[in-house]
Amino acid sequence: MSANAVVAQVRHNPTMTANTLPISPTNTSPTKQLAVVTGASRGLGFESARGLAGAGFDLALVAKDETRLQDAARRLLAEFPDLEVYCCPADLEHPDETRAVISTISTLRQVTVLVVAHGVMSEKMSKTLRTNDAEWRRVMAINLDSVFALLNGIVPAMVEARLGRVIVYSACLGRMSGPGNTGGYAPYRVSKAAVNAMVRNLAHETGLGSRGVLIDAVCPNHSRTDMGGPNAPRSAAEGAATSIWLATRTFTSGDITGALWEDEQIVPW
Repeated sequence: MSANAVVAQVRHNPTMTANTLPISPTNTSPTKQLAVVTGASRGLGFESARGLAGAGFDLALVAKDETRLQDAARRLLAEFPDLEVYCCPADLEHPDETRAVISTISTLRQVTVLVVAHGVMSEKMSKTLRTNDAEWRRVMAINLDSVFALLNGIVPAMVEARLGRVIVYSACLGRMSGPGNTGGYAPYRVSKAAVNAMVRNLAHETGLGSRGVLIDAVCPNHSRTDMGGPNAPRSAAEGAATSIWLATRTFTSGDITGALWEDEQIVPW
């Protein structure tokens, strides 16, 4: 493994400080930009991280399962030997762990890309009038509240530096003008529609790109992930392609941000 590769193993506990445990000698003078990817241990998050590594970014990976996260980091290091990786295990359903991971990330270096790819599906039959409070709060805590916390914790430094790309995974089921209007999966659909609105609102508040920060949502379409199932029509890599494009695109006056994108095209929601 390259001398430039490092996995920082961080256990997030509000009463503990983070410990960095390199598995190989570290590069003390990193020159590459740092991208944070949540949900990075598998599926769309892993493929987003993989694409960003291929584009030359170092990575801070966030996921709930520490073992799978470490495995994902090692797979990336095997493919990209000059990569620098930080593993930040955290259960983003819990606000304390979300705040802790944000605090840890702030100690690394300037973040220029944030890809929010974690999420959870609601029960299939969780229609609006059949969803109990616990299921509603579980889905909202993961799909919406943690996104709000991550944006508030990471984006201000991007705005100050006038450099940043933020991509939040939404879903086709969150589009009220498309498949999102058929009912069912109520907490999931509402959480993803709220993500679209949050992205639009924050993009306007940060100047629609005029301050160097682009904020967008992405619909990966039906992809072969743990959530999408093995028979989905597109691979996780195909589903992640637009997020990588958004994270690496150049931006000129007149370009659009604050939108929902699918296959590098803006779609109504």
